Amino acid sequence: MTRPCLLDEPTALHLLRRHAAERPGRAAVTFVHDHDAADGARTLDYAALDAEARRLASWLQERCAPGDRVLLLHPPGLPFVTAFLGCLYAGTVAVPSPMPGQFQYQQRRVTRIALDAGVGVALTDSGQLEEARRWIETENLGFTVAASDTDGFGAAENWRDPGASAGDLVLLQYTSGSTGDPKGVMVDHGNLLHNADSLRRALGLTDDTNFGGWIPLYHDMGLMGQLLPSLFLGSHCALMSPMAFLKRPHQWLSLLDRYDVGYSAAPNFAYELCVRRVTDAQLAGLDLSRWRFAANGSEPIQASTLRDFAERFAPAGFRAEALAPCYGMAEATVFVSGLAGRPPRVEPVDSDALEKHVLQPPLPDGPVRELVGCGNVPDFDVRIVEPSDGTVLPDGTTGEIWLRGPSVAAGYWGRPDATEETFGARTADGDGPFLRTGDLGALVDGEIYVTGRSKDLLIVHGRNLYPQDIEHELRRRHPELATLAGAAFTVPVPQEEVVVLHEIRGRFTDEQYAELSRALRTTVYKEFGVRTAGLVLLRPGSVRKTTSGKVQRSEMRRLFLDGALTPLHAHLEPAVRELVSEVPA
Repeated sequence: MTRPCLLDEPTALHLLRRHAAERPGRAAVTFVHDHDAADGARTLDYAALDAEARRLASWLQERCAPGDRVLLLHPPGLPFVTAFLGCLYAGTVAVPSPMPGQFQYQQRRVTRIALDAGVGVALTDSGQLEEARRWIETENLGFTVAASDTDGFGAAENWRDPGASAGDLVLLQYTSGSTGDPKGVMVDHGNLLHNADSLRRALGLTDDTNFGGWIPLYHDMGLMGQLLPSLFLGSHCALMSPMAFLKRPHQWLSLLDRYDVGYSAAPNFAYELCVRRVTDAQLAGLDLSRWRFAANGSEPIQASTLRDFAERFAPAGFRAEALAPCYGMAEATVFVSGLAGRPPRVEPVDSDALEKHVLQPPLPDGPVRELVGCGNVPDFDVRIVEPSDGTVLPDGTTGEIWLRGPSVAAGYWGRPDATEETFGARTADGDGPFLRTGDLGALVDGEIYVTGRSKDLLIVHGRNLYPQDIEHELRRRHPELATLAGAAFTVPVPQEEVVVLHEIRGRFTDEQYAELSRALRTTVYKEFGVRTAGLVLLRPGSVRKTTSGKVQRSEMRRLFLDGALTPLHAHLEPAVRELVSEVPA
């Protein structure tokens, strides 16, 4: 067991080539496509992975110049892994993306990504080739798409080393955040290696730490937060389909048990889903004692979820100190902070004081909000800043989180104005440049606590409320909403009032919907002291999210006001109804 510094090599390509030479027969990556079959998994060792990457790279080098963008349109599986590494070996820039899908908003998003990146060629697998061709033809995009998993696709011996350097781009990680259009974060070799090494040191990872999980590889948490650190360490990464997890959450935990996984990451909802849906019989067959780093990030982390998960899976050997709340974003490659080896730090704070941007202990019988610490920030220079004027705030005061360090990307592809606004921030005294994260939080004893998104903050009658608190409280108190998504925002009628949209599962009569709607509005009033001027219940899957699972509240607000939603039930005050283009009663 060694703790290799990932900065000993100048680029990710040098590091991967070294692993292929020094540990050729070691398993590198496994994809499980059938959890019940003896032959339901395929594994590539480091030599085979290197050969596949060189094969695909040779094909790309015949058609692309260094720096050309290559769109990756793969379902979950090894072809994505080899295609991504093929781009890296070729010196081209990978553009990971979900498949266009069947819904127009999904197709529009992928089309915008392809156009923004200036893609010259796309890679997919043989099973998706015709769908990808139809999409390209329908959108009149004009570039070539090929299936990278077919025979005769390049030859490893024809590969040419591109002579990469630390500042060369590896990928454009497209993110719409929770509030905007897709923007391509420019991630280079240096960003990748610094960020993976930061994760290694923060959590104490070694080359014997097996990785595994289900997060899609087209977004930052799955690719740069899980797969690539494993490969850079020379470890083994076991992967499975996100749909397999959503259908049968216990299969994620079974994967970790079967492949001796020590590190796996997932958003908060995944831990919540396991608590609710893993049965006692399934629990009895699990051994989670080797899972030492259960990273939780990408969406607000709930203290109740951490407690519930630790309690539920303790009989399977899971330890509370394995819970590793993390904070990160694509603009900082992915990982900013995290800590393992001790139970998560949960700080009860006075909710009223938090509305005034101050963290202080709650009063007896006073309103309480629990904040989860996301560890120390090892490789970033952090400032908590008043966003309106750039004033640096003291510890224990909430403001916008600003960062700088070697993991911070150079900016957004082809968007100099957005790059300057987000990556070029300076404090009131001129210090900078910093990355403006758009997240609100505070530092306490060196540990970072994230309280919400600045653009999502609800200002209602002079009070500052966090939408995720409202959404979480409704799910916690009403089982009909559990594990589903919601979006709280405000609309001017004429003062800002709260509207809540939430998915619901099950069949209900009109009377039952009306009764539940009243109960939900009562919960919001009792817990937060504000009335709900609009409450809309939606089918599962209706709430838009980013590829990393963050609720797009601004987009849901727009859809609501445009009358573009199809509610199962809607309770709207007359003034709100006048704002909405068209909505059923």
